Amino acid sequence: MSLKAFHLVFIILSILFTVMFGIWGVMNHGSSGQTAELVMGILSLIGTVGLSIYLYFFLKKFKHISYL
Repeated sequence: MSLKAFHLVFIILSILFTVMFGIWGVMNHGSSGQTAELVMGILSLIGTVGLSIYLYFFLKKFKHISYL
């Protein structure tokens, strides 16, 4: 597995993790009412957007490098 492929997999897993954590934080805020959980959820979803933008530019910049 090349460094590019590893980096791609790691970014995608990070995006999935931040989405799930963000959804959990926002939904858990609905049941517990704690503001900290809402803030963590929103920040995590903002991080998801940032990671998605990073993934787009990463793929655009390194499209000429093989995945092998």
